[in-house]
Amino acid sequence: MLKGSIPALITPFTDEGDVAYDTFQKFVDWQVKQGSHGLVPVGTTGESPTLSHEEHRKVVELCVEAAGGRVPVIAGAGSNNTREAISLMEHAQKVGADAALVVTPYYNKPSQAGLYAHFKALHDACDLPIVIYNIPGRSVVDMGTGTMAELFELPRIIGLKDATGDLDRVASQRAAMGPDFIQLSGEDATALAFMAMGGHGCISVTANVAPKLCSQFQEACMAGDFKTALSLQDKLLDLHRCMFLEPSPAPAKYAGSLIGVCNDNVRLPLLAATETARSFIAATIAELGLDPVDLG
Repeated sequence: MLKGSIPALITPFTDEGDVAYDTFQKFVDWQVKQGSHGLVPVGTTGESPTLSHEEHRKVVELCVEAAGGRVPVIAGAGSNNTREAISLMEHAQKVGADAALVVTPYYNKPSQAGLYAHFKALHDACDLPIVIYNIPGRSVVDMGTGTMAELFELPRIIGLKDATGDLDRVASQRAAMGPDFIQLSGEDATALAFMAMGGHGCISVTANVAPKLCSQFQEACMAGDFKTALSLQDKLLDLHRCMFLEPSPAPAKYAGSLIGVCNDNVRLPLLAATETARSFIAATIAELGLDPVDLG
């Protein structure tokens, strides 16, 4: 089962703006060694909207290779074009990913019936398990619990990344689909409450720069040790907030540059973190005492 701390991986770039594939594989290895329980390449945090199809596929392939079966890889495979999403899923399955993270189609604004038809088409076209990604703030559409329940009747629709920020959804979805429906938080700052209400883990931005702390937090939650989890949540809260001071993943990449896992380059139309954001991020990294990383 997919569970625990699952970083939504950044995609490192070279100084020239190309994908730094070698750095990315070293970053994946470091993430696993730090205790991450799974990996999500080429999600929103991985700048999937501005990667070419060739780059997207290569990042998934190299993530699977670097993970080496130690933790599951949930490949980003979303698109507002059903045929394109099928193609990305087929490639992810071919290179050995364990599941696909598929966002609700953005911009087209499909109906609930259209959302069902989209995900059923993906399910029927490929054998890869699917995690629905519901993020109305980016995709405009919001998948209802009833639609999820219908989709969960299909054998390879296994769960959800919930980035609605609405904690009542966790209970409502658990009531509708039961405890076997995997619920992963898409919001670090509310992950403690999400887990207490029946969640299974978090697809995390913060885990890019503090993977060990995020892993320890999730392990405490999964063990029912919410006293320890609360202590870790208190420790991480400022870093969680820093990750979204400006459009993601610019803050995460700047934080990563401070500990040595990447530079702070992002692709247009995103911009690197401003000086104001940098000062907050640098102070938070220093306060947490995160050590510089040698990726080798």
